[in-house]
Amino acid sequence: MQEGAVDVTAMAGSVFTGGGLPANERFDCWRELVGRTRDSEMTSAHADHFEAEMRRLELGPVTLLRSSFPPARFRRTAKMVRRSDPGVYHLTLVLDGGLSLTRDDRAPTTTFNPGELYVLESSQPYDVRGVGVRAAGRTEPRIEAVGLDFPVSLLPLPPSRLRELMGRAFSGQEGTCALLAQFLVGLDRQATALGPVEAPRLGTIVVDLMAAWLARELDAEAAVPDDARQRALVESVRAFIRRNLHDPELSPSVIATAHHISVSYLHRLFTQQSQGDTVAAWIRGQRLEKARRDLADPALRAVPVHALATRCGIPRASDFTRSFRAAYGIPPSEHRRRTLSGSTGE
Repeated sequence: MQEGAVDVTAMAGSVFTGGGLPANERFDCWRELVGRTRDSEMTSAHADHFEAEMRRLELGPVTLLRSSFPPARFRRTAKMVRRSDPGVYHLTLVLDGGLSLTRDDRAPTTTFNPGELYVLESSQPYDVRGVGVRAAGRTEPRIEAVGLDFPVSLLPLPPSRLRELMGRAFSGQEGTCALLAQFLVGLDRQATALGPVEAPRLGTIVVDLMAAWLARELDAEAAVPDDARQRALVESVRAFIRRNLHDPELSPSVIATAHHISVSYLHRLFTQQSQGDTVAAWIRGQRLEKARRDLADPALRAVPVHALATRCGIPRASDFTRSFRAAYGIPPSEHRRRTLSGSTGE
């Protein structure tokens, strides 16, 4: 693989842009990168001038793939399965464009639209075709997707039970599936800020979320180990908090009621899974961090400081100033002045 095509990151991951390769060599490079965890025959009508991007993130034994590519075909034949089966599950979340799946000659083709997920396994043949949409500034249609690849052995559910779910379309807007989809997108957005120490823990969490989702689809929650269920529940709590930071009434009792658990169990579970942080401390930290980001956003420079604090669930200006100074060492107005001056070169 030529220098400039792939940049290796600190997380034992890589980013492919193809910018350092001749146009007619980019497809082969991209195909090799995908093939490390998704062994299939890959073809594309755009192979001679393939413009694709991919970020691979290694989360312990779990691999996250964020890709943007022109229409292509991924075909894993029965012969390929017999020759070599690495025992891997492939989860795909479609962000833009579409993908169609044919699992065998007798089965109907399934189409996956933006916001939908599906799961495949390397032990079964499949034929996936990308159907792109033409975005502004692009000369060719594109497919945008996030993928997750990990060993079958990591999922605490029998493969024989999961076969009935393989290749089905699931909405990433509902229930635990929505939590999983949000977590995948969030991982990709934070990829450059993540350190190698965090990687295995994040890989464990994403598999826990997937196990919780699939177990619910199978009505088999009891098959998921207690620790995996607890980690998935804590991630659900965190997502609920992030969605409701604007509400000054957000409290442990509100969170416990929304998750059908007692307040005492919420406190105990959250402290165990959050390095000792209490629920209230985590809410406060998330509010302050959101306010810190908003204060540094040039697009929000006209919004008064107290208004940003209120949007983060801290309606009392004096409380916000005191908490912000305690957390970051300077008043919020000074933080805004420094960051916005730096961003505009003043």
